[in-house]
Amino acid sequence: MKAEIIVVTAAYGHQQIAALGGQLALLPIIQQAGADGVEIRRELFDDATLTDLPALAKAIEQHQLRTSYSVPDTLFCDDGGLNPQLTNYFEEAQQLKAQRLKIALGNFQTLPTEQLRALLASSDIQLAVENDQTEQGKLAPSQRFFAAVSEADLPISMTFDMANWCWTQENAEQAAAELGAYVSYIHVKAAVAQGDSFRAIALDDADESWLNLLKKLPENAPRGIEFPLEGDDLLAVTRHYVALLRNV
Repeated sequence: MKAEIIVVTAAYGHQQIAALGGQLALLPIIQQAGADGVEIRRELFDDATLTDLPALAKAIEQHQLRTSYSVPDTLFCDDGGLNPQLTNYFEEAQQLKAQRLKIALGNFQTLPTEQLRALLASSDIQLAVENDQTEQGKLAPSQRFFAAVSEADLPISMTFDMANWCWTQENAEQAAAELGAYVSYIHVKAAVAQGDSFRAIALDDADESWLNLLKKLPENAPRGIEFPLEGDDLLAVTRHYVALLRNV
């Protein structure tokens, strides 16, 4: 079975999304490009959208897309405690009829197993923790966290962002080898150095290292397009990359 192809709304850029009229306006493009799903980003909501998530969920359903929900926050707070906003994020994901909730790890110290078990039991939404571009997104904390999750038999999986390892200055292929068993969702992305940091680039502008890395990850894990989707014809650009990722 081919992996689902998901388009991350942020791939179109904040300015472009605002000019088009918000994430809702992207749904026809994503559907017509042949994608299976959309990743909705909480940071791109205005207040009106956030207070009427069922309307957005209905529009996504009408476009025959599945939903992933990305929240720009962490599972654990700076003090190591579980994020008190998690319940709210799950409720928002429920209103969006999302299949998964994506969040970064944060300052993981110890696993509050029963707290997490109770939270996860109250929802059928998959929690997929991502490696972000911070120190807390490095390989070692992710290894410790997912080893603890596995030991506790909690239904938490990983969103593997292919390019964020550039920012944390680690070997992405090693990370794939170490964490691949936990991966349920892939953010497909390539990056190049820019000054003392990096920037994401379109796959056609990258070397083949992204493809080699993708082949080391679970082939049935949904693939999210998170690299820049730019150009005069956004539908054509999106369709091109949906087809590319469906066939590699």
